[in-house]
Amino acid sequence: QVQLVESGGGLVQPGGSLGLSCAASGIIFSIYGMGWYRQAPGKQRELVAAITSAGSTNYADSLKGRFTISRDNAKNTVYLQMNSLKPEDTAVYYCNADPGKYGNGIYWGQGTQVTVSS
Repeated sequence: QVQLVESGGGLVQPGGSLGLSCAASGIIFSIYGMGWYRQAPGKQRELVAAITSAGSTNYADSLKGRFTISRDNAKNTVYLQMNSLKPEDTAVYYCNADPGKYGNGIYWGQGTQVTVSS
């Protein structure tokens, strides 16, 4: 019943921008902290950005200033705006939902591919 569906991935040139969306269903969205993670081939999944139920944000230090996470509770959607993209940003980007202290169930989307290449 719980679904997190990412969209917006694709091919972009270095220096370009891309916006990702994650639409959630089956959860009380406003209660969940939401996050974006990414995983490149052969590498460990890493946190990109997170946003709490109250709207506070946190970013990987290397990405702060280039990426922006936001949420729209009315649309049950979390967004990731990616600017000044670099080839090393190439990865599968995953949406995550975490209730924190309000529960134990953590959910993941299927991921969307982002490729930064000339």
